[in-house]
Amino acid sequence: MDKEFSNIRIVDIAKMAGVSIGTVDRVIHSRGKVSEENRKKVQAILDMVHYQPNLMARSLASKKQYHFVAITPFFTKGEYWEAISEGIDKAALEMESYNVTITKLFFDQYNNKTFDDIIRKLFDERVDGVLIATLFTDSVIRLSLELDKNDIPYIYVDSNIEGQHQLAYYGTESYDAGVIAARLLTDRLSSTSDILMARITHNGKNDSNQGKNRREGFCRYLKEIGFGGKLYEVELKIDDSVYNFMKLDEIFGMNPNIAGAVIFNSTCYILGNYLKAREMKSVKLVGYDLIKRNTQLLSEGVITALVAQRPEKQGYDGIKSLCNHLLFKQSLEKVNLMPIDILLKENLKYYLNNML
Repeated sequence: MDKEFSNIRIVDIAKMAGVSIGTVDRVIHSRGKVSEENRKKVQAILDMVHYQPNLMARSLASKKQYHFVAITPFFTKGEYWEAISEGIDKAALEMESYNVTITKLFFDQYNNKTFDDIIRKLFDERVDGVLIATLFTDSVIRLSLELDKNDIPYIYVDSNIEGQHQLAYYGTESYDAGVIAARLLTDRLSSTSDILMARITHNGKNDSNQGKNRREGFCRYLKEIGFGGKLYEVELKIDDSVYNFMKLDEIFGMNPNIAGAVIFNSTCYILGNYLKAREMKSVKLVGYDLIKRNTQLLSEGVITALVAQRPEKQGYDGIKSLCNHLLFKQSLEKVNLMPIDILLKENLKYYLNNML
């Protein structure tokens, strides 16, 4: 609430809206009958003063326990999903006083079978709300249908899936993030330079929803501007540097006109380490996500640009929205887009100082 309105009371809101105190109370708590005209008058004042009811008192009075589940990829320290997890933890700490507990379940982001294993076990205990990282479209849709059947609200993070009944989505527009990567790269290349698109594999089915959307946006932009170079694709392995160097030596050796490269997830450092080791300073590299291994290469000038999406805020806002919906009966915007940040060597330090 703004300082100007920090001491405002319901009686004050009633006077400003020209209605009774009872009408204000019914609008705030969504109960009883209120004419549409009076509802709009009251809501306009509530919005103006950024009114928040005493949520803590309401929650403690209910004594109800809430159990949320957050389903995200397993991570090691310094990886992209650690930031999502930190945002979830921050929200969980704030929600402890509201009788909320959060269980985090992890899957292998390179193997959708591990996600399906979670689905089979999810309903073994009571669940009131779920946060889902939407890497595997088909599996997430199957889970969403089960949650719909059980009337359990769920939140999407990382990338959106249209046509489902998610309570809300928090993340970037993946397609647009692909377009931005294409612009960042082609602005630094001649119209006849070739571009390498790298895909990171592990085992199982591993094409993420996010990566596919980014790739589509990237390729569509190249087509729209009439890019005259060739596109090459290479599959690299998440945990096999010897194999990666062999494959990259081969493709760069056979195609010396490759002047740009892109990876559509947070593993840009894999290709960056190769370019650094081979001293290929002329190749422009664009990737995603502000993890330490990427930012180090960005600061050294090996990576040309990173497209970032504020993962901490996605995790934090996702959990808070479940609380706001279930505990406090607040309505939510279905699509909540994070800023798409463009990180260069020159502005990196300013961004690092302003994380959630």
